[in-house]
Amino acid sequence: MSIPAQDFSPFTARRARVLDTLRSQGGGIAILATSPEVVRNRDAEYDYRHDSDFYYLTGFHEPQAWLVLIAGDTDRSILFCRSKNLEREIWDGLRVGPDAAKEVYGFDAAYPVDQLDAELPKLIANQPLLCTPLASDATFDRRLRTWLDAVRGLGRSGALIPLRTLDLRSLLAEMRLFKDASEIAIMKRAAEISAGAHVRAMQRTRPGMHEYEVEAELLHEFRRHGAQAVAYNSIVATGANACVLHYRAGDAILSDGDLVLIDAGCEVDSYASDITRTYPVNGRFTGPQRALYDLTVAAQDAAAALTRPGVRWNEGHEAAVRVLAQGMIDEGLLTGSLDGVIESQQYSRFYMHRTGHWLGMDVHDVGDYREPGAPHTADAPRPWRKLEAGMVLTIEPGIYVRPGDDVPEAFWNIGIRTEDDAVVTPDGCELITRGVPVDAGEIEALMRG
Repeated sequence: MSIPAQDFSPFTARRARVLDTLRSQGGGIAILATSPEVVRNRDAEYDYRHDSDFYYLTGFHEPQAWLVLIAGDTDRSILFCRSKNLEREIWDGLRVGPDAAKEVYGFDAAYPVDQLDAELPKLIANQPLLCTPLASDATFDRRLRTWLDAVRGLGRSGALIPLRTLDLRSLLAEMRLFKDASEIAIMKRAAEISAGAHVRAMQRTRPGMHEYEVEAELLHEFRRHGAQAVAYNSIVATGANACVLHYRAGDAILSDGDLVLIDAGCEVDSYASDITRTYPVNGRFTGPQRALYDLTVAAQDAAAALTRPGVRWNEGHEAAVRVLAQGMIDEGLLTGSLDGVIESQQYSRFYMHRTGHWLGMDVHDVGDYREPGAPHTADAPRPWRKLEAGMVLTIEPGIYVRPGDDVPEAFWNIGIRTEDDAVVTPDGCELITRGVPVDAGEIEALMRG
């Protein structure tokens, strides 16, 4: 691991925003740890992925690192990280070390992580506010309790523990919900790479291939263009497998006449992309497949038209549901009036998920879907949040038809989803993943080519 060559000023600015919040509360201390390393088996570990909130504030990739922010008469940002260690660096790669971390990443101070337990009680003592991820990690909670007990042990010398707490995760979720220009640029790059991977999969798919072979084409394209990882485990599902929402790419064989559903995206510089496309294995939709496919695209178009500032989060979903429900009636999957099918939620037999989610450093990114701070009760929840420029979300309607005595056989085992990533702009939205076709005719033309 080497020190990345990049501009760390965005991370410094984000830390300053957290310090401003602490100062507005009368001052205090914020403490955040990155993710631990996880053993896969024996002495082999999973590929390391830092905590998203920690990276958002630091730009620091290494494990065993902690961030401390103190707002008071003098603001301080402090990093605790691994010390330089020649032997371990021979085996595992370069460590930045405290001295370089302070200089490169712009911290006021940096210390070896093995000094953490000795230093934290001193830093916590007499702070009026403690800002941490509340009740989110048992290991962190136990360690925090040890530090607070140490402060209590200094009570006779006048030391006090913080009297108030603030959930750091909630504070950062609201910050992360709005992407700046640099973040959107990274997400567009991830979207471009992922779209190219879907195109490659479409072009190379043939009857007789296994799902895992198609997945290999995706992974090849991700890494070939510089993506560091997948944003989530890729779904490659053919035939009836496409009716399993979180199916993993397996060893099923792609059959002539079936569809294949691919839900896959890469991660670039810690930001995710998320694309789903469904297409015919042999390059041509059948009549029933085309009917349900065009219905799904129409539902996505209806939701995208309502993805703009001032529109509430739920309105796009409701528009997609209305299109899908009417199509289910038209195709004989459901009977009754449109309003009746929606009110009774009969449509959920074939469409059982929401039409989108926030997207960012996590594929299902942080952020409240309802108006923050709005009054609510158990019987009257907060209103759905209004979309604003800088938010990024997915738009992903689908239809999944399992066999049934009351279901036309021509539609059995058809699973379709179409998903794109949308950046909310001042006057609408930009679908940044349309580098891969969504129109059925364009998909067929691409596969013929």
